[in-house]
Amino acid sequence: MEDIDFSEEQLLFIANEQKHIERDFKDNSVFKTKEIREIIEPWLTAVFQSEHLSLLIGSGLTNAISSMTKVTPICMPRIDFKCKYKDSIKKFADEEAKNMDRGKANFEDDLRVATELLKGFKILDDKKEAEVLNGEINNKLSSFLEEILKNEGYFFNSEKYQEAMDILKRFLISFSARASSRDRLNIFTTNYNRFIEYGLDEAGILTLDRFIGKIKPIMRFHRVDLDYHYNPPGIRGEPRYVEGVVRFIKLHGSLDWRFNNTEIIREPISFGSSINEEFFSDPLDNVVIYPNSSKAIETAYFPYSELFRDFSTAICRPNSVLVTYGYGFGDSHINRIIEDMLTIPSTHIVIISYDKVDGRLEKIVKKINKSQLTLLIGSHMADLQVLTDNYLPKSAIDRITERKHNILEKRGENKKGDTNKTQCNPVETSKFTED
Repeated sequence: MEDIDFSEEQLLFIANEQKHIERDFKDNSVFKTKEIREIIEPWLTAVFQSEHLSLLIGSGLTNAISSMTKVTPICMPRIDFKCKYKDSIKKFADEEAKNMDRGKANFEDDLRVATELLKGFKILDDKKEAEVLNGEINNKLSSFLEEILKNEGYFFNSEKYQEAMDILKRFLISFSARASSRDRLNIFTTNYNRFIEYGLDEAGILTLDRFIGKIKPIMRFHRVDLDYHYNPPGIRGEPRYVEGVVRFIKLHGSLDWRFNNTEIIREPISFGSSINEEFFSDPLDNVVIYPNSSKAIETAYFPYSELFRDFSTAICRPNSVLVTYGYGFGDSHINRIIEDMLTIPSTHIVIISYDKVDGRLEKIVKKINKSQLTLLIGSHMADLQVLTDNYLPKSAIDRITERKHNILEKRGENKKGDTNKTQCNPVETSKFTED
């Protein structure tokens, strides 16, 4: 088994073998997309039809969608506190980020450390310092949430909105269109925005999460495995699973989740709507968002303990596949769960990333058995449009193509070696999934 060469700009590693994209599949700065597809698409088609499939999405998806519509992605600059202990906050955030192999500290590190310091002031009953720091945190957090909402609005009103939305829908459908004999797709995200939810709604994909209710959805304190079924015509008492249903969890919360006494509710905010200042007043105590953690104990509080338990339960089981897109491996608690998953020999991870995330990718790959690993790394391999148009598999529940294939087989018009057949026929995929 050869070592992975991380010096290559475009990195493709499949089935214990690295393909040299720049050397063998590029001609005069143009990638040989068709030839690359013949390698990637059949493999991903087989991988995606594993018994259990989960998709972990990071900020890379938001950045990809934003760049397609010429919208500046949300950046999270360091928080420039003005309080007495501003240097201490920055220093401790730097040290924590370094200890957790995240590299440079970011907005979330500063926010987490400042929140911990605020708790210390409250414990010491230092009301003056607590009031000053609480005001700064709320101002910075409000500005951050407003920027997220503005970003949604810029995307919604952009000239290339429909083109980008079509690609996002096809991306999500490639994962969610699983045969009914397979477990539901689990989608997890560390993002606070609603791009994924909006794409799922536009694609007509039904979502299952912890919330119940329509007017004021309330988060359940325990998971109930509800699902969607239907009764086929002419058959009674044998309900079947509805296709196009996913389980969806936001691991770090969402800008439209709010604390309501002992409950957590989801307050409807239209995608791309104008900013409601009242909604973001005092966000530290009201809005349910949670920055990355440095210690597992930080996830011991509701609702984050329940959300991470969902993540662990979904991926840490035999015959499970986890696909990551745009996730930078900067969250230590998520990484530990992934490492636990890969101790099960029949599990597999597919990492799709635009870059090598400041060396973190190489560090995490060194801990993974290479036979359980697939890598699609680089500006070409992980480009959302290129990936969706060329490398992701076609829906595994394409019944029309299946019926057409069967009709041609009966007529003798489909011969072996027919060059017009797709490299990995969706019919073959459907048959495979039903076995």
